[in-house]
Amino acid sequence: MAIHPYVLLSAAVSVDGRLDDTARERLVLSNRRDLDRVDRERAAADAILVGATTLRRDNPRLLVASAERRARRVASGQQEHPLKVTVTGSAELDAGLAFWHCGGEKLVFTVDGALSRARRTLGALADIVSTGPALEWPLLLDELGRRGVERLLVEGGGTIHTQLLAQNLADELHFVVAPLLVGEAAAPTFLSPARGGGGCPTPPKKK
Repeated sequence: MAIHPYVLLSAAVSVDGRLDDTARERLVLSNRRDLDRVDRERAAADAILVGATTLRRDNPRLLVASAERRARRVASGQQEHPLKVTVTGSAELDAGLAFWHCGGEKLVFTVDGALSRARRTLGALADIVSTGPALEWPLLLDELGRRGVERLLVEGGGTIHTQLLAQNLADELHFVVAPLLVGEAAAPTFLSPARGGGGCPTPPKKK
């Protein structure tokens, strides 16, 4: 039986809970100190996961920026950069995005109905796995565990954060609030309405 990775969610939001604004250019909510925190968590992770919407909107590379941290990973027997993972229900993926052309291995989770399209679009750029007729997060985490992922860093977006928290599959949350107000109703939010188990497990009480 595979052991689920330790799941760390990381998000920077405005004071009104927005991950971004509606402009074409990405709104940077992290300062230098927070960007270094994210880089430190990337270096400590076995895999980094973002949703396909985040790929389309932000075109992230998801690499470890610090040469010193990369060197420590290699010295400890790890790859220079963690495994990069994305999740898509539609396979609406762009093979030209930076995500596919830098760093190490890439893994895509999708559903049966989109599996063929994902394979046609990406070819040999990534390993592609279906969790069945619907996206099943426990199965996804099982598969990551089988692949040796012990620590998973989830960097968004809001739909991914919501689903993991609602299903009580997050172990830790790093939540950074930037001192600004986006003030746009259409801007993406950290969480959407959802029913579920409520989020990070409650630590046991000390006896």
